[in-house]
Amino acid sequence: MCRLLGFVSNEEHTITEIAGKDFAKFSELSTKHGDGWGVASIDNHSHTNLVVEPTRAKDSAKFAEITSNLKSDGALLHLRWATQGLQVNEGNSHPFTFGDISFMHNGDIKPAASLDPFVDPELKSAMRGDTDSERYFYSIISASKKTNLIDGTISTVRKIKENLTYSSINAMMLTPEKYVVICEHNVDRIPQGEGVDYYDLYYRKDSKGILVTSTGWDQEGWTLIPNHNIAVIDRKSLEVELIQI
Repeated sequence: MCRLLGFVSNEEHTITEIAGKDFAKFSELSTKHGDGWGVASIDNHSHTNLVVEPTRAKDSAKFAEITSNLKSDGALLHLRWATQGLQVNEGNSHPFTFGDISFMHNGDIKPAASLDPFVDPELKSAMRGDTDSERYFYSIISASKKTNLIDGTISTVRKIKENLTYSSINAMMLTPEKYVVICEHNVDRIPQGEGVDYYDLYYRKDSKGILVTSTGWDQEGWTLIPNHNIAVIDRKSLEVELIQI
């Protein structure tokens, strides 16, 4: 299980600038979600920057450097709490990238191999780890080759819902044109000891842009993305479209 944070803007900002004064509280979530962290930034000119470390974020000098100094008009930040049985290493650390698309996931799909039939065999050699999350991402990429990214995402999420066992398939995906947030989770499969809002996703839109994050820190006044929905955010207009799944 993990914590997710992502933003898009019409100007370049660091993650700490976008998140604001309470970002330290989000970073503290790595006390429990301490099996690695990663940042993927993709600007609207398709330049991709990816940094991952299989270490606790709040104890990492590189994490502090990246979140405070890397400027971008779009980025994803992931704090990992590894699914039992999966290794903690760079290959399994989110986000994952394919070309100019970056992706991160919170939840589990079991068994991970149940996703294999959804992945184009020609793409399997590109995967760098053995997680269900990366298979989920490549399932979307595979489906999108036949249509487009949004339709491929919708069809993949629906196939997982109808055929596989999962706690949550919440995810965020960033391209030069779109910021896609998938909110789909089982409220009866929340990790032991966590609150009923553990899988909820909220967003805040202000003069700097749009920030979307998991719960666990101050989100007063933010807008809830309803469960069983995909939020598609246009990176130019910053308009939010909800698609029910």
